[in-house]
Amino acid sequence: MTRILVIGGGIAGTATALALHKAGFDVAVHEAHPDTAEDIGAFLTLASNGMRALAQLDASDAVTALGFPLRAMRVLDGQGAEMARVPLGEADDASLRYRCLRRGELNAALQAEALRRGIELSHGARLVSVQNGPGKVTARFADGGVATGDLLIGADGLNSAVRQSIAPGADPVYAGQSVFYGYTHSAPVGDDTGHITMVRGSGAAVGYAVSPAGETYWFARVAGPALPADELAHPTPSRWRQRLVELLGKDATPAAGIVAASTDGIMATNATEIPPKTPWRSGRTLLIGDAAHAASPATGQGASMALEDAVILAKSLRDTPDPDSALALYEAYRRPRVEHNITASGEISRGTRPAPSRTGGAPSPQRPGDDTLTRQLDWDLDMNAAGGTAG
Repeated sequence: MTRILVIGGGIAGTATALALHKAGFDVAVHEAHPDTAEDIGAFLTLASNGMRALAQLDASDAVTALGFPLRAMRVLDGQGAEMARVPLGEADDASLRYRCLRRGELNAALQAEALRRGIELSHGARLVSVQNGPGKVTARFADGGVATGDLLIGADGLNSAVRQSIAPGADPVYAGQSVFYGYTHSAPVGDDTGHITMVRGSGAAVGYAVSPAGETYWFARVAGPALPADELAHPTPSRWRQRLVELLGKDATPAAGIVAASTDGIMATNATEIPPKTPWRSGRTLLIGDAAHAASPATGQGASMALEDAVILAKSLRDTPDPDSALALYEAYRRPRVEHNITASGEISRGTRPAPSRTGGAPSPQRPGDDTLTRQLDWDLDMNAAGGTAG
């Protein structure tokens, strides 16, 4: 197997291309968007597991040049009182510290790193069909282009065209919350940088972090009916801001003031998820990242799980004798872990997971694979010796 096609040049697809290239495969990325701006501004946090995966791709420097580190999380109740303060991930290791950054910046940095390494990356290539043959797989694009490879990786996100070729009708479902994001340089908070604050208000869950430059990054997750498609297609930031300020103003926390201080560049989406047990592969085609296992953003693990996917897939292909065995090994490692995340994140979004007590409560249940993840991500360790396949 020599030629691998990656459909989607977002975080999952570009990271996968970096991993496959490092493993010695000839890889080409086909991205539907005409430029690098997969997302124009919503932010995310990369957890320690995601940062560990980036290190295995030799891409840490490209990412730590962006955003800012987070060493701890504090939790406020609806009256603004601090309920808990805990370290985040592997906070003592600078290379593995949580990192807060804009999604578009991360995507652009990974694409730039792929181009620097000589990886083929095409923009404006919108997939229209996938055809699996006995020894090859063929992708056809809206502009008439055709690409053929030994394997095709569908990393084309929540509304994946590749997923429709594998599992028609396996569409994402609403997870119970609408999610708003924004930024402001004039938030009425005096927090130092280096931690994220989570507010458990009466009407929404809010999180915010302050950058070294004094910009406050924030999100609000609001339970209720999904935002209408037309409202998302034709954004109304000023109306969203007014609605949020009214909702958050019922509590004595900084949340309403942060949103009120934001400009009209407020973004919104509906929290969605891919139902567990959705098929991931057919013939020489495999889904990864959000295309396979999108979860609501409540656990903040989407990007980090995608980076894990990239490393573990490349190692599985490198260390097994044939594609079918490699994809089976990959799925055995990944499915228990990512589907646990879908379930846990969905329970938080729907309000069915018990909240921790004022003292922090019991820790969240361990994700399948947590105890073997370091071995699975270790680039120099054979994937067959990594352990933890069943979860």
